[in-house]
Amino acid sequence: MFAKINAESRIVIIDDVPTNLRLLDSCLRAVGLRNITTFSDSAQGLDWLLSNAWDLVLLDLDMPAPDGFEILDRLNKRDRTESPVIIVTALNDQQNRRKGLEKGANDFISKPIDLPEVLLRVRNCLELSQAAKQLRDVNAELERKVELRTVQLASSYKAISSSLNRAASYRDDDTGQHIVRIGESSALLAKAIGMPSPWCELMKMAAPLHDIGKIGIADAILQKPGALTPQERQIMQEHARIGYEILRDPHGSPLTDLAAEIALAHHERWDGTGYPNGLQGTQIPLSARIVSICDVYDAIRMPRAYKQAWDVERSRRFITDQAGTQFDPFLVDIFSSLFDEIDRLRSPDGSEA
Repeated sequence: MFAKINAESRIVIIDDVPTNLRLLDSCLRAVGLRNITTFSDSAQGLDWLLSNAWDLVLLDLDMPAPDGFEILDRLNKRDRTESPVIIVTALNDQQNRRKGLEKGANDFISKPIDLPEVLLRVRNCLELSQAAKQLRDVNAELERKVELRTVQLASSYKAISSSLNRAASYRDDDTGQHIVRIGESSALLAKAIGMPSPWCELMKMAAPLHDIGKIGIADAILQKPGALTPQERQIMQEHARIGYEILRDPHGSPLTDLAAEIALAHHERWDGTGYPNGLQGTQIPLSARIVSICDVYDAIRMPRAYKQAWDVERSRRFITDQAGTQFDPFLVDIFSSLFDEIDRLRSPDGSEA
């Protein structure tokens, strides 16, 4: 009958009648259960239950304080499937049985005791306890594997992002610090508007890939020291679509999906005059609206082949002046409150890069 039950299952019997204790103890040991603890003092039994792990309790109801109902009340935080309780009582009226079950008992046995019935109910409850513990262990192992896989995926995302970032920086920024700052400032802005932490972390990795499409633009245009001709400017603007095509993948990851979205739309303007699709207002993805501000602010703060770096005052004024035309006015308002923090990204002491 108990072949599938662990013989070391911890069983506790609490009954103020020593004869009942001996009878139940002998009955359970006769079928191979060995780890049995008995208490005729209900207070001692309760203290033990509150301090130790156990698999099943056989509990009398009608005892000196604390009685079985009080013990059930004290055990109300236990997991009923892992630590079941069987009421063993002479209080056989329906009201007391119902009260015991409502207070957390799993089953009940009436006195005088029928030993075959006791064994059946004990077996059923131990099987329940054993199965619940096994399920808990399986779930814990699955959670551990999911957490491990999540860490591995995050590491893979970062590796992908770093590799693509290096590819982009070789064409457009010898130090690569510009694209690093775009990721950090985009994450700061996303956090400031209340976006969830996982999304902010993805932004930190995806935003630096916004200009990855420039690897498809000829150096003669990309590094030209003077103004671009209309034809050259049209070619330059293709980097948005090129970046999208590089990053877009039907079987892609959340990182590459977000990066592709940003690459395609980060040159769209709030007033609809941007490229490549002339999106307007909230038609522009939030991710691209965030990166647009961060990218422009950092770009005008640093020297390029075709321009000198702008000072802090001029750069900040440009961003605020472009609210409602080039940039989302709500985001500009939040970004303005972060100016000092954003500028500190340029160097530890906030000095010019």
